[in-house]
Amino acid sequence: MLNQGMGAWVHKRRVKSQGKVALIGSGLEITYDQLDERINALAHAFRDAGITQGDRVAYLGENHPAFLEVFYAATELGAIFVPLNTRLAPPELHYMLEDSGASILVHAEALTDLATRAAVGIDGVRLLTADTAGSPAGPSLDAFRADNPTDFIDVAVTHDDPAIILYTSGTTGHPKGAVLLHRNMIWNTMNALVDYDITSTDIALLIGPMFHVAALGMGAFPTLTKGGTLILETAFDPANVLHLIANHRVTFMSGVPTTFQLLCEHPDFAKTDLSSIRTFTCGGSAMPMRVLNAYEERGLSFTSGYGMTETAPGATCLSPRYSIPKAGSAGLPHFFTDVRIIGDAGNDLPAGEIGEIVIRGNNVIEQYWNRPDASRDSFIDGDWFRSGDMGYFDEDGFLFIADRLKDMIISGGENIYPAEIEQLIIELDHISGVALIGMPDEKWGEVPWAIVTVKPGTSTSLDEVRAHLDNRVARYKLPKNLIVVDEFPRTGSGKIRKAELRKQFAN
Repeated sequence: MLNQGMGAWVHKRRVKSQGKVALIGSGLEITYDQLDERINALAHAFRDAGITQGDRVAYLGENHPAFLEVFYAATELGAIFVPLNTRLAPPELHYMLEDSGASILVHAEALTDLATRAAVGIDGVRLLTADTAGSPAGPSLDAFRADNPTDFIDVAVTHDDPAIILYTSGTTGHPKGAVLLHRNMIWNTMNALVDYDITSTDIALLIGPMFHVAALGMGAFPTLTKGGTLILETAFDPANVLHLIANHRVTFMSGVPTTFQLLCEHPDFAKTDLSSIRTFTCGGSAMPMRVLNAYEERGLSFTSGYGMTETAPGATCLSPRYSIPKAGSAGLPHFFTDVRIIGDAGNDLPAGEIGEIVIRGNNVIEQYWNRPDASRDSFIDGDWFRSGDMGYFDEDGFLFIADRLKDMIISGGENIYPAEIEQLIIELDHISGVALIGMPDEKWGEVPWAIVTVKPGTSTSLDEVRAHLDNRVARYKLPKNLIVVDEFPRTGSGKIRKAELRKQFAN
């Protein structure tokens, strides 16, 4: 077979798992052989529409079988898949479509207005609707691929060809497109299979959005590679999730701490049969002990880990046997990945000493799309990726995250980079300075607060700032509180000491 990439994986799995259900979601139940035919017909339609190797195909929608069908059909042709965050505002999506040079945008019918607004002014991008009905913006995916052949198109694709461009929030304004090669996703899949013990009998409930690399890389791809079954949920509802676990005998589910907190606090938690669960995985931030204890009382433990888009996403994993003894740790490096803690001079630091986390492995990206400067600055010694996060190893080699060098805020599993929001807030004439900081929140882990200074004789309010940001950034990025200060604590070079602000307002 010429295609050595992921675009051939469902086709290879077809005979091995013929008749077995691969996907459940959005009213559909699709077997592996049906999935292969749907993907192949879509690949033929894409090819007829002019999509060739290296072209970009974007997707805007929540979890739906079409999401994976578009990915596999695009990569069957050697094209590059560009998943887009449905929570972003039209200007943010417009930038990503334009920067990636997407030729096709497949979108959920419910997001027709958002997709249309995002694509305004971009020449050559064609809109298709993921759902059966279609929309005024374009035909449905089923109509688009109807009457096409269902044979596999074997295109020469190597492990070093790009598979996905996944945009990460920018620390200096515009987001960067992380170029995930087939090799990156393949080796991440191997890491997940080894460290999470995913099997062909697993029934995985996917509630995290696949436009984030965690759900895609640690859930969807490993499960389908092994021939398991994926249940795709478009939104998180604790009662429905508990029902699905019991009804489908779910064995595997991942989420962020907020997910599991809301589940264990739901009235149905105590009476729901969770005996089928073999693995709960948690990422994004450390799990609170009170939540861990609630699951331990039910005989359930967690795997957790640390990673990022640039590592596809796994870097470390904490197995269930260590979830209590090493509570708060991000675990050990994945089987095929190396992790170091380095000082300012690039030297390895001893156990217990905080430094920058750097990562190496075949799951680590090599570059950002159209950003040679960012690509160059993100690595040391050629192949060690600079995470921008601070941490330390304990005496047993377990990683603990200490702080985020880049001041990133993680709210409910979503990454928020302060610089992006600060640049918009400072547009308000009477605001003279701004610092966006993450503050602890019982539900979301942390939420953004805006600390501002204003010009003499003026004032501002949280409502005013949020109104200025509304429809320009995702709603989870909007400040939840605003405090006006006379001046900021600063370093000798004039930089705002955000750690001091967090400490000051935490009291």
